[in-house]
Amino acid sequence: MNPIIITIDDTPVACPPDISVLAALLRRTHQPLVTRTTVQGAPRGPLCAMGVCYECRVTINDRPHQLACQQTVQAGMRITTTTPRGGK
Repeated sequence: MNPIIITIDDTPVACPPDISVLAALLRRTHQPLVTRTTVQGAPRGPLCAMGVCYECRVTINDRPHQLACQQTVQAGMRITTTTPRGGK
């Protein structure tokens, strides 16, 4: 399959079209994955990868609090891995 282009934190990333957003996030980093921060500023990242823990929440196409492990990447998708304070 031909790779598709998505944007992660304003950076274009090529990835296979049939993977989860979480898998795409994990493929692009060689360090612990932080998808969001708590109200107190503590970094949080995925734990279960099956939609139970809600720690993989990201903003996808301007929609906050989407579970990265439950979404499949789509060409042109915009992903932001931090939720602004007082997020929507």
